[in-house]
Amino acid sequence: MLMVISPAKTLDYDTPAVIDTHTKPRFLQHSAELIAVLREKSPQDIAELMSLSDKLASLNVARFGSWSDKVSKKNSKQALLAFKGDVYTGLNAEDFSEADFAFAQKHLRMLSGLYGLLRPLDLMQPYRLEMGTKLPTARGKDLYAFWGEQISQWLNKDLADQDDGVLLNLASQEYFSAVKPKALKARVIDTVFKDQKNGQYKIISFYAKKARGLMARWVIKERITDPEKLKDFDLDGYYYDPTSSSADKLVFLREEQR
Repeated sequence: MLMVISPAKTLDYDTPAVIDTHTKPRFLQHSAELIAVLREKSPQDIAELMSLSDKLASLNVARFGSWSDKVSKKNSKQALLAFKGDVYTGLNAEDFSEADFAFAQKHLRMLSGLYGLLRPLDLMQPYRLEMGTKLPTARGKDLYAFWGEQISQWLNKDLADQDDGVLLNLASQEYFSAVKPKALKARVIDTVFKDQKNGQYKIISFYAKKARGLMARWVIKERITDPEKLKDFDLDGYYYDPTSSSADKLVFLREEQR
């Protein structure tokens, strides 16, 4: 079973990595092509393109300018440890053992606007480029056109190593839309996390993001490889709801938080 999650806007390159083991991103030639396009943009262009403040736009122009296809621990950090935000709060990889990281390296992938597909220990340089960005390139009008079926094909190769053809989708719609169903050779299992509020169960973005990270953490820590066992997920008060679930859509509920 292979899992996919979204990246995060917030990054942490100040905290030392808790593991020395690292790998090189596999698709840097595609990233370099995007960087070449981004380097032609002014800070004002980037601000408008990504709806950023002038300060953040200037920061990211500087990041694009210093980006290199020669990665090292001096200019990069393992992706799973560099990303922060709600999903990664739930994942809390800082306390992973070497065996946990090894399992994650085989079973977890991060979708990325710049890198396409990352493994947890891939060295990643600081960047911001959301998958929904309408960045025109020679391949099309936006990043979905740029990546085309590439991400799906790469996932197919990684899925072939799992021997079960199961993809657990823990990513947001924005990012999973970069995966092309017709090109993907897998059974996709979607997850929905709902929290009770005012007597009704709703998807609350903050909680749902953290829950997706929690499930990824649980799968890694418990070494889950059987999709049927996903129904046993029960961290932070969530429980499987068979009534609103289906074979390929698992719904988890949680009572109102007080």
